[in-house]
Amino acid sequence: MSTTRKIKKVMKSRPTLEGAGVHLRRAIGFDETSLTDPFLLLDDFRSNNPEFYLPGFPWHPHRGIETITYMLDGTVEHGDSLGNMGVIRVGDVQWMTAGSGIVHQEMPKGDSKGAMGGFQLWANLPAKDKMSNPRYREVKQDQIPKVSIGNGVVARVIAGTVARIEGPVRDVVTHPTYLDVIIPPNTTFTQPVPRGQTAFAYVFEGAAYFDPNRDSYSFDMKGNNYFDFKRDCLLGSENLIVYEDGEEVAITTLEKPVRFLFGAAQPLREPVAWYGPIVMNTQEQLRVAFDEYSKGTFLKYKKK
Repeated sequence: MSTTRKIKKVMKSRPTLEGAGVHLRRAIGFDETSLTDPFLLLDDFRSNNPEFYLPGFPWHPHRGIETITYMLDGTVEHGDSLGNMGVIRVGDVQWMTAGSGIVHQEMPKGDSKGAMGGFQLWANLPAKDKMSNPRYREVKQDQIPKVSIGNGVVARVIAGTVARIEGPVRDVVTHPTYLDVIIPPNTTFTQPVPRGQTAFAYVFEGAAYFDPNRDSYSFDMKGNNYFDFKRDCLLGSENLIVYEDGEEVAITTLEKPVRFLFGAAQPLREPVAWYGPIVMNTQEQLRVAFDEYSKGTFLKYKKK
């Protein structure tokens, strides 16, 4: 019998300003990096107010990470130092390997009703790949499989495998599983997760039980000290659930459906030196990166 994972920690995403003044909610990125290793950051940038997102994310550098952006509403225009230009729309994905260094911009626009939104996930790069060549790729909505799993459960498979169907994002170095899952009322969904992998869920519609014991373990705003335990607890929108080890996760709904992101990957267990858009392994590597950026020598691989 498979061991079902229990909840290790629950945290509410928090309002944050990024870029040139974009209002978003950050679900991963405030706590010890070991908790969600190799995932460094998860931003929820959904909004119906153009003033909250139109400032966008003008030109800025990255090094040492990979980013995966998944759109629900509106569009995001991308441009980078490799000469790539593109627009991702509803249901589309872009992922970027910053590697040794890339400079890019991401400029969001709303739909006809002013709605814009999606998620950006950062996956760390292992030390051996920190200075690899940067890359940029797009996947359109119709290339992302929508898998129906009995009892009305539907999963969009961005990366990884569900019911033997593999997602199109296949060459992220940490080989993550990344799903958008909808579970109808009064249904249980189970997903195998290899032992040893980090696993999380982020709820953005509805509510469900994410622990077989129907427990919730919450922590203070800094993510350090235990302060609340609740039994028979439904977890709703803007909650991040981080799991303990085990061989599968099981999520159960009652009268209402739930929609959430699910991510899993093998942790790197390497030192993390992180400041802003640069993630390296040592403070000296960080210093070198910012020194190179100020001197104009940051980009090692440029448009040909």
